Parts: sequence; C-alpha cells; structure tokens
Amino acid sequence: MEKTSRQRWAEQISQHRKRCQKILAISRSIRYVGLINDYGRTLTGIIRSGMTAILSDEAARNEFFFTSILLLMRKKASHALGNMDYVIFRHDKVTIISFQRDEGTYYISVSKNMTPKVITKTISKIKKVI
Repeated sequence: MEKTSRQRWAEQISQHRKRCQKILAISRSIRYVGLINDYGRTLTGIIRSGMTAILSDEAARNEFFFTSILLLMRKKASHALGNMDYVIFRHDKVTIISFQRDEGTYYISVSKNMTPKVITKTISKIKKVI
C-alpha cells in the first residue's frame, strides 16, 4: 500500500527530529537544535531539558525568519563564492551556528562559554550527523 503525502511528511519530520536529537547529544553546551524551512518556519526543534528559552515565541519566529532569509540571500551568491559550509553568530548570551542544507536550515544555539576551538570540534561532529 502506498503512503499518503501526510504519512511521508510525518516520516520526514520524524527523521529530522531524530537528527536533531543526535546533534543535541553531541555536547552538553548545545542548548537548542532546530530545523527551519526557507520561510523561517520551525519544522522541528528541541530545547535541552532544564534550559529555558531565551527568546519569546514571537522573537524566535522573527529570528528564524531573519536567519532563513539571510542564508537564502547568501545562497544566491554561492555561484561566485562557492557553497557556504556554516555561519556563526556570536552574541553576548549565546552563540548560534547555522547550517544550510537541502532539507532546511539547522539552527543550533550553544553556550556562550564554548571556546572557538571547542566550537570548531562541535561543528565537525554536527557535520557528520547532517
């Protein structure tokens, strides 16, 4: 029996969620892992147990939309610059690592205390998962 489009979609989301769980397991310093589409909509997201969200729901939607638009615009320059591997946004309270892939953008929030060397190692481990 052939699966419906709803069943196929549910399976894809389940696979993305499992991938996000694997990323979250890489380091205790990872606070949040999510996959957002080209319009900034969350396909799946997981915040580490015991952590509280830094952004309100509306602020998170705006952040995800901004990130997806920024990376989409960068993608258009890839013919001249080459494909983008990842982007790091360093803030006072948290560091964001974003990876643009065919299935969407992985948005990963990590502790501000991660050193650049540890971030580099973490990025290598994340790339093996995605």
